[in-house]
Order: sequence, then structure tokens, then C-alpha cells
Amino acid sequence: MAATAAEGIANLKLDENSSKPANGTASTGDKAEDVDHEDSDDDAEDNEGGADAAGDAAKKKKKRKPRKKKKKGTGATANGLKIQTAPPRVLIHELYPNDTYPEGEIVEYLNENAYRTTNEEKRHLDRMNNDFLTDYRRGAETHRQVRQWAQKWIRPGMSLTEIAEGIEDSVRALTGHQGLEEGDAIKGGMGFPTGLSINHCAAHFTPNAGDKKVLQEQDVMKVDFGVHINGRIVDSAFTMTFDPVYDNLLKAVKEATNTGIKEAGIDVRMCDIGSAIQEVMESYEVEIKGQMLPVKCIRNLNGHSIGRYSIHGGKTVPIVKGGDQTKMEEGETFAIETFGSTGKGYVRDDMEVSHYAKRDDAPKVALRVSSAKTLLNSITKNFGTLPFCRRYLDRLGHDKYLLGLNNLVTAGIVEAYPPLCDVKGSYTAQFEHTFILRPTVKEVISRGDDY
Repeated sequence: MAATAAEGIANLKLDENSSKPANGTASTGDKAEDVDHEDSDDDAEDNEGGADAAGDAAKKKKKRKPRKKKKKGTGATANGLKIQTAPPRVLIHELYPNDTYPEGEIVEYLNENAYRTTNEEKRHLDRMNNDFLTDYRRGAETHRQVRQWAQKWIRPGMSLTEIAEGIEDSVRALTGHQGLEEGDAIKGGMGFPTGLSINHCAAHFTPNAGDKKVLQEQDVMKVDFGVHINGRIVDSAFTMTFDPVYDNLLKAVKEATNTGIKEAGIDVRMCDIGSAIQEVMESYEVEIKGQMLPVKCIRNLNGHSIGRYSIHGGKTVPIVKGGDQTKMEEGETFAIETFGSTGKGYVRDDMEVSHYAKRDDAPKVALRVSSAKTLLNSITKNFGTLPFCRRYLDRLGHDKYLLGLNNLVTAGIVEAYPPLCDVKGSYTAQFEHTFILRPTVKEVISRGDDY
């Protein structure tokens, strides 16, 4: 989920083998089918030796009962271990019963931080983060399995609502939790709504109820969704196209994101990361409809730090040079996301709002609209400070809630995040990964063999 500089929302390509999740994860979409077996003994007559007629009549076909087929969604097995279904429905912890989830991409620190890899004090601090890392890795593996299925499943002609709900239902199924219900030993689910921003729209669009938009063959669609386990949010995004004319646009943005991840580290200044990202991104051009267009960084969109139950944790990571001198610090979690555009490289609020989030510094004010009070209680119970969308309120059974929702926004209790768009006719792309600056290494937890 993007952070915008204008609103003040604050708050390496590396070895390909190292980017792959552990082999314990079976490919999504693999299914084992049970086959009904029918064994019979052929009827035979012994014409030699004068067999007894009554004995011959007693011989009957023996038939085994067919095996019961597994119910859809329960997960097939391979070598006694469960594998994921398509769509994903097997709880992620059933695939990793010992809670030992795949590590992300491990990158050792260099130069003045090289000592951290073997320093015993740092290794001790790292071991103390075991529960913290388990939550993140569980969320990351959920994200990988859902998105890799989605990349094969999504196709032109599908409605954006169908795509969004397909992704969200899968995340909920794999985490086993619908929201922040009280009493859950482990709370988990969607970290924020599925963004499906098309063409000139760069971020923060998800369909509201009744939206009839359909994905077209010539569209450039950003797919941005988050998974959280115990409030540890994995934020990762990719761009889908169906026409090779956009390949260079996607390549520019993917390379820029990987550059940002490579440059990031403990004590690194945000402005230096932004400068490196811009240099790579703007070295690309893309030819569309016979016109050669430069790829520009969208300068008022940023990466960001991530806090617990807070998608924007307080620090921003620019994707252009200049600006923020703040440094990254040990123990912090960041999402590096870069946006490239064939337009002006600057986004503005546009279209109908779908994304909202309760502010963690929300003022205590008297609400005069009764529906606002009821809605606030539901938001607090089900989402806390995690972003939500109107479809989520529909799903909870709320009806005619817009007056109350607008009242909460006006009161400063809930923040509205409108879609962010460049000029019409332009095309925008996004890639994003989440990483943790562990005491000993940098771990790109959301990395997969897809991107």
C-alpha cells in the first residue's frame, strides 16, 4: 500500500536460487485426484473334471468399494504431506505443522556492517526475535502461495470484484481468520484491501459494491495486497499485463525495486536509496502505439516503514533523489515499492474512495450521528488500525453506512485514502517487497521465485 509524500502519510537482482521459498512448499494448483478402483475376479468355468454345477453358480464377482473422494479444498497429499489446492484453501500451518516457515531472501550486510553476520551479540539478539520472525514468515508464505495462484488464475474478461474477492478469500482461508475477533490465539488475515489499480491509476483502488469494471487485454493492472499475522504485515505488490508492449515498463519498475532493496540497510539514508532507484528507473523507455516514452518515477509516491498493525510506520522511502536524510535502523521493517509511469510522474486524488483506516492517534470526540458510533465499534473490533474498504463493511452486514463513515472521516477518527492517478492515457506499474533489517542480516521476507 503506497505512502504519499504530498499527503505526508507517515506515518538485485540477487542469486535466483536464494530467492526461492523452501522446497517444503508445493506448487499451488497441484491437486491429487483419487481414482476409483474396481477389482473383480473373472467368472470362470472349469469344463474339465466335471466341476459341481452348484459350486460354479456360487462363484460371484468380488468388487471392492470405491474409495471416497476427498472433499474439495481439504488438500491432497504427496508423500504423506499436504499440498496446497487451487484456489488456495489449506491452512498454511497445516503445510508447516512445526511452524517452521521458509526464510525469505537472506542478504548479508557489507562494508562497516559486515561484522554483524558473525558477531555473537548480534546473533543473540537475532535469536530473541524468533516469534517475531515466525509471524512474518508465516504471513510471507501465505502471500507467496496466494499471489502465485492468482498470477495463473487472473485473465482478461474477469471483473475486478471477482479478482479481489478471490485473493481475499484465499488469504482468509490460509490464515484461518476473518479479522481481529476476540479470543483468537493468533490473529491474522488481510493486512489491507486488495488494490487493483488499472492503467493511469497507480494505487489505492479496489472495487466498491456494484462496480462492474472488467479487466481488459490491453490493461496494466497493479495487484497490491497485504497479509498480517499478529499485526506483522507483509506488504508486496506486482503488475500484470497481457501484451508484451509493456514489458519494458515492467522491467524498469522491477529493476528499480530490486535496486532499492539492494541499497537499503542499517544506517543508510533514505535519500541515497531514492537516488539509486531513480537512476535505474529513468534509464528505461517504452514504445507504445509507435511513440517512444520515457519511464518516470512517480515522485510523490514512496516506500515506507511498517509498524505493528500500522501499514505506514512513520518513515518514508523516496523513489527520487533529494529530500529525506533519515537513516534506516536495526530491527525496522520496510516496504520498498517503486512506481513507474509513462505520464507526468505525479499522482493526484481521483475517483471514488474505497480505502479507509482508523487513525492510531484518533481524537476522542463526541459523535452525534448514531450510525457513526455503531460503525466505529465495528471497525475497532474487526480491523483495529488496519486499512479496510467498503466491501469489508458490506461483508460484515452493515447497510446504509456512508453517512456514518463520512462522519468518522470528518471527525478525524478515520482516514480516507482516495485512488491516486497520473494523467489519463498514461500507464503506471508497481513492484514491492517487504524486508526486515535483522541484527545479523537483511531478510527480504516476501521474495519468491515469481519476483
